[in-house]
Amino acid sequence: MVKEIFTDKAPAAIGPYSQAIGASNLVFVSGQIGINPETGEVVAGIEAQTKQVMDNLKHILEEAEANFSDVVKFTIYLASMDDFATVNEIYGSYLQKPYPARATIEVSRLPKDVLVEIDAIVVKS
Repeated sequence: MVKEIFTDKAPAAIGPYSQAIGASNLVFVSGQIGINPETGEVVAGIEAQTKQVMDNLKHILEEAEANFSDVVKFTIYLASMDDFATVNEIYGSYLQKPYPARATIEVSRLPKDVLVEIDAIVVKS
């Protein structure tokens, strides 16, 4: 059984995809970027974007009746690896051990020319 997960506390999808999809005890959260859901605008700077991304993920997880401790894998996409330490510090402040698996990738460009995008895979108990 597949279920769409949507919250107005995170930005609506900007294309033909869902914020997240639940399938059995799995939740696949689409990549989130630093869009403020109240204004629809991208927040400025890597610190603000990373915080907004993590807040957006948090709200989607809450809608899915999950939280960061249920995430088994994150993928972080960066416009520049020069931002790795900043993103890593902010990202890490939202998590507790045991930390999920993660991949971090530098890409040539992200939607709306943001600096960071993060997606997640969740296993609900």
